Amino acid sequence: MAKYSLKINGKTQQIDVDPSTPILWVLRDHLKMTGTKFGCGMAMCGACTIHLDGNATRSCVLPVSAIGKSAITTIEGLSETGKHPVQQAWLEHDVAQCGYCQSGQIMSASALLKSNPKPTDEDIDNAMSGNICRCGTYLRIKEAIKTAAKTSNAK
Repeated sequence: MAKYSLKINGKTQQIDVDPSTPILWVLRDHLKMTGTKFGCGMAMCGACTIHLDGNATRSCVLPVSAIGKSAITTIEGLSETGKHPVQQAWLEHDVAQCGYCQSGQIMSASALLKSNPKPTDEDIDNAMSGNICRCGTYLRIKEAIKTAAKTSNAK
C-alpha cells in the first residue's frame, strides 16, 4: 500500500492503495465516483475514458502510481451543471441508448474538441475510433460532436 494525493476534478483526494491499482478502480471503488465505467479491462473499448491533463486516457490499465501530479477529470468533473457543449449536444441528438459507453464517448469527444475545435469528419472518426458503442449510435455521436463544435466555437 502507498499513499497518493490525486487532483481529481479540481479537488485533492487522498488515498492509500496498492501502486498497481488501475485509476479506474481508485475512482470507482475507493472514491465512489462511478461515472467512469469498466468495459473490457484492456483499454480497447473506451468506456473507462478520463482526461489526464486534458488528454483522453483509458483508466482501466493506468496504474495509480503513474499519475504523479497530473490532473484527472472524470465525467463528473466535465461540468458541474451538465452544461458542457458536448453533454448538451448529446441530449439534443438523443445519442444514448443503453448509455453504458456514453461517459467514455463524451470524455473522448470533449478532449477532441479541446485540442481541435473544428474537427473534420475524418478527425472525428480518428478520435472516436477507439470507443465502442454496442448500440451503434455512431452517426448520432458524430452529429453531436459537430453540434458541440459549432456551439463551442460560437462562444
